Amino acid sequence: MKSFYKTIVISDVHLGTKGSKARELVRFLKQVTCENLILNGDIIDGWQLRKYGKWKKRHTRFFRRVLKMVEEDNTKVTYLRGNHDDFLDQILPMAIGNFSIQREMVYESNGKRYFITHGDIFDSITSNLKWLAKMGDVGYTFLLYINRKYNNYRRKKGLPYYSLSQVVKSKVKGAVAYIDDFESELAKIAKIKNCDGIICGHIHQPAIKEIEGIVYLNSGDWVESLSALVEDEQGEWSLVYYSETEKVAPLALADEDDDAPDEEFTELINPKKLEELSKAGIG
Repeated sequence: MKSFYKTIVISDVHLGTKGSKARELVRFLKQVTCENLILNGDIIDGWQLRKYGKWKKRHTRFFRRVLKMVEEDNTKVTYLRGNHDDFLDQILPMAIGNFSIQREMVYESNGKRYFITHGDIFDSITSNLKWLAKMGDVGYTFLLYINRKYNNYRRKKGLPYYSLSQVVKSKVKGAVAYIDDFESELAKIAKIKNCDGIICGHIHQPAIKEIEGIVYLNSGDWVESLSALVEDEQGEWSLVYYSETEKVAPLALADEDDDAPDEEFTELINPKKLEELSKAGIG
């Protein structure tokens, strides 16, 4: 039996990078159905694909799964642009049937209004000093590399997954202060938008809390926490973690070619190609 939710929010999948848990995300989506699926930014990592990222068939399978949800379940899918998939600026807003691409949105449910945005627009470092943000991205990518090697060792020893980068962020005072400021600023924006809550991603920190009368919700990510925000039919929100769903639903083995490059799809979502089309007046 699949779990049904009124709305599912997913962010920060970073398809095209080694750290992306696309295989796990596809397995999660096979276990659920929903009326609304909101992809809240950084789904495709254009920054990495421009440099040394590689698009694999497991990344393509994510979009195939999403399209299957549209076709079979009549799911309404909204893709909101993040900072790592900023190449979408060349084509948004765009809508084809039940699939649309936007910068941000207001979601109304059970008498409440939620402002939904990836979150990078309120990040002064990302917005005003993009070169510095990309330097930070390199450091974070390196930390994920170390994390991946360390967890390969732990898996061989029969030990559970351990998020080194999450621990580092929780210990560093500057990171903690940044997260607190980020959450407070987004809560203020929700008030300005006359909304009851804010739904975001960006900082890879899943959370549901109240800040000065505003409900703050963060969907986390599919690089470390493997989490999603879900809303039931009564309008109640909760966080779901892949590690929990995996226990109740044993998963099939990955296809043999899951890790093979997907050259055809790589060309389709090539950020440089999209920019060229935009300059030519197409899209």
